[in-house]
Amino acid sequence: MSTPANFPYTLTRMGVIMTPEEGNDLEAEGVLNPGSGHTPDGTLYLLPRLVATGNVSRVGLAKVIITDGVPTGVERDGVVLEPDQGWERGANNAGVEDPRVTFIPRLRLHVMTYVAYGPLGPRTAVAVSSDLREWRRLGPVLFKYDEALDMDLNLFHNKDTVFFPEPVTSPDGVESFAVLHRPMWDLGEVKPGEGIRVPAGVTDTRQSIWISYIPVADVLADITKLTFWSGHRFLAGPEFPFEALKIGGGPAPLRVPEGWLLMHHGVTGTIDSAFSQQQKVNYSAGAMILDADDPTIVLARTSEPLLKAETPDEISGIVPNVVFPTAIEEIDGVRFVFYGMADSKIGVARLDHVPA
Repeated sequence: MSTPANFPYTLTRMGVIMTPEEGNDLEAEGVLNPGSGHTPDGTLYLLPRLVATGNVSRVGLAKVIITDGVPTGVERDGVVLEPDQGWERGANNAGVEDPRVTFIPRLRLHVMTYVAYGPLGPRTAVAVSSDLREWRRLGPVLFKYDEALDMDLNLFHNKDTVFFPEPVTSPDGVESFAVLHRPMWDLGEVKPGEGIRVPAGVTDTRQSIWISYIPVADVLADITKLTFWSGHRFLAGPEFPFEALKIGGGPAPLRVPEGWLLMHHGVTGTIDSAFSQQQKVNYSAGAMILDADDPTIVLARTSEPLLKAETPDEISGIVPNVVFPTAIEEIDGVRFVFYGMADSKIGVARLDHVPA
């Protein structure tokens, strides 16, 4: 494993790019954790999570303002996804949250994974678009039963899901689209008294990054197959102090010379419940390098954060002490990471490659 001293990538803050608009009820409780993508004319957009009064989330669209090659602000362009389906709305909670957007050239589509916050809590869902404006819901994700795991992954809350942009070879040798996700093993959040359950072979109950697969041929024949995941495997769990509580995936994995660069978040502190806003946690940004041919192999990993909550905008907000990376885009040959700041604002950091 790599140490911070020789991990080949660094992050440098470039500033705040989006803050809640004064007087806008849809943003009263924050703008955060955006997806991103380019419209057919090449214009770069963010798809921020907009949190309205009462903690109800929508997905917006905002054109990125670029000044001298650096993202400096946004121009709002409306809302593209609302919790208007029954499975996205509960009696006491509702929302479409934390969109991660991957453009998959093989499909010529943007694929959005998001958290549908419905009657039983957070559940992963998928939508697709050719232009970032009109999104077709494909529905909530279904996990194919795997006898070896001795557990049905459909039982669990799940978050932090994101697709790889290019097909990979699955463990059974099939060309597949790969997706990362983070099961949450405490069934007591759904049915009190059930407690924590984990699949066979899992000894660490902390929330970790898993990988699943969908055969390319199936998706080309029927796009709705993007919601039917199989071949579930553990990828990476908490290892270092800054991620002692849990880890989760960030932006879509980025193909780099070393393999796949996966930004992730690491969390310390205490979680009260999946149904409440957290106030006792600290989120930082880390990264790992996955093998280009077999992304279940972790080649290198940061033992300390690349970015942690240090500025006033990262320390103070709806949820204090949060740096939460969710999107990476290239502008004039330079890559930038967009991230949530204390669940209140959106920041941007430059991603630099530091060859050994």
